[in-house]
Order: sequence, then structure tokens, then C-alpha cells
Amino acid sequence: MQNPNKIKTILVTGGAGFIGSNFIRYMLQTYPEYNIINLDNLSYAGNRDNLKDIEDNPGYKNRYKFEQGDICDSEIVDKLVRQCQAVINFAAESHVDRSILDPECFTKVNVLGTQKLLEAGREHNLLKFVHISTDEVYGSIEEGSFTENSQIAPNSPYAASKAAADLLAQVYYTTYKLPIVITRSSNNFGPYQYPEKVIPLFVTNALDNKSVPLYGDGMNVRDWLYVEDNSRGIDAVLHQGRLGQVYNIGGGHEIPNIELTKNILKYLGKSEDLIKPVADRPAHDRRYSLDCSKLKKELNWAPQRGFDEALQETITWYKNNRPWWEVIKNKKKEFEKYYQKQYTNR
Repeated sequence: MQNPNKIKTILVTGGAGFIGSNFIRYMLQTYPEYNIINLDNLSYAGNRDNLKDIEDNPGYKNRYKFEQGDICDSEIVDKLVRQCQAVINFAAESHVDRSILDPECFTKVNVLGTQKLLEAGREHNLLKFVHISTDEVYGSIEEGSFTENSQIAPNSPYAASKAAADLLAQVYYTTYKLPIVITRSSNNFGPYQYPEKVIPLFVTNALDNKSVPLYGDGMNVRDWLYVEDNSRGIDAVLHQGRLGQVYNIGGGHEIPNIELTKNILKYLGKSEDLIKPVADRPAHDRRYSLDCSKLKKELNWAPQRGFDEALQETITWYKNNRPWWEVIKNKKKEFEKYYQKQYTNR
């Protein structure tokens, strides 16, 4: 394994999104010796305001650079990868509901885009390529938890596209010896999350006394991971992860969606009458659960934030940052049209 301490500049793709922007902020604050280039095409979920505090801070002027562009564009990908020693690939279409409506877009971005990055990485002899994946590639599990050796069995176009990208990354390691490591995280939450995801959607709807659309019977179980803990896990994998390996990153807090919803309403002092059951989405995975013992044992990682504390902090952030999410939710009334289309077509 090449020495990761030779890394000086990191290309972060999808860094204007939720997890990517939180990771960039964490890395710039943690490692003053690193420079970061952020490549993002600013699609609907990409938002430069997510890193406005970084861009406006003179202390980061020479260490942070934003580039608007598409990971499917070989020219810009090649130009930026040649300037870096490591790539962290967050760039992806990620919302399951949207993947059901438009699987072609997810296949293009998540599979072809990843291949473009991998090829550029091979051409320019990267020291490390960290590919960010998801627990959804494993599918649903009734009992127990998925390990990194569990069979991949995706149940949505989004999960299938991420699984395909994972396999491509592994092939580039075995065939071309590209120094790949893959992370698969559970559901992230925290500040700057695009408000179509369940926590920010429910929080912001409830703040405006609007209904919160809960799928099915609400008993689908998710494991929740605070985004800063995920950043710490990715950091550990970047610097210490074994090449060719997959590492699960989970929060260790599984909770049914109905319980999560009631907790949000309770923290906000809102009535449970706001809960509006809606038709379940197709092939909705019942339960996700990750075994993260590999990451804990090998890299000495563990989540530092308790779920209840982090959830309340996240809710407070949305309460205090209304202008950030109001702009998004009011833009052409995208949310109302989008969700109305889903619910009326089922």
C-alpha cells in the first residue's frame, strides 16, 4: 500500500451535496495540510450554499476550490484527477423514489460516472480512491446484520446502480490494481440534507404544520448514522483502510419509521395528527442492518454521537436555518408536484 501521507490534494465528487459537503467541512477543519477540489454538477440536490461558510472564509481560500462539472464528462474528470492524489467519490443520484421514476438517469450517473472516475484514477496513478456506497446494495434483512461479505441483492434501481458501481470499483482493483476502498453506510442524517429525505422533509413539513407522508404501516426499520460520524469513518478508511476492501459504516441505532416520525413531532411539539399514511413504494426494503465490527476492530472507529442528541441537534438546525430550506422547497413548488405525482400514480 502506498503511503497515504503523500496525499496533498483530494478530489471530492458530489461535494455540494449533503454528505459530501459535511465531509469537506470536516476534512478542512481536521487536516490543515490538505487541499480539496470539489467537483459537483449542481443538479437539483447540489447546493453551493452548503459550503458558503467555507467559501466565505479567507482561511480556506487557498485550500478549497469548487469546480462545476459532471462526472460523466471525461475531459473535466481527467483534468481534475491529474491534480490530485486521492479521490472520494460521493457523486450519485441517491433518492430511491426518484430512481423508480427515472432509472435511466441513475444508471448513467452512478455507473457510467463512476467508471469515468475510475479510468481517470488508473491513468493518473492515484494513491487512494474511496468509493462511497450504501447499505441498500445488500437489500433487506429480517434478522441479524449484513457483513461486508454478505451477498449483494439490491431491490431498487438506485440500489442496483450503486451495486453495479461497487462491482466496477472492485474490478478496477483486481484487474488494474487501482487502490480502491469502498464504504457502505447506513442512513445518514444531519444539517444540509436535501429536504426530500425523510428527516428533513418531516421536520420542515411539521414546522409549517403540513402533513408528513409516512409510507405503508411505518414499520420499515432503518439504522441511523449522524453525518459527522460517517465523515470520521471515511477519514479512517482513507488513511488506514486496506486496499480492495469494503467497510460498513453504521450508527448502531435501528428504529421503525413510525417511531422516528413520532420522535420528530414530539421534539417539535406537534400533534401526531400530522402523520398521513400514504401508499407504500414498490419493493420497499423492510429492514436494513449493518455489522460494523470490521471497521471498529481494524480502524478503531466507533460512532461518537448518540442518536437522540444528534436528532435533536439536527431538528434545531432546520428550525434555525429556515431560509436555507425554504428556498429549496419553494423552488417551482417542486416538492408538491413531485410527491403529488408519486401518490396519485400508485
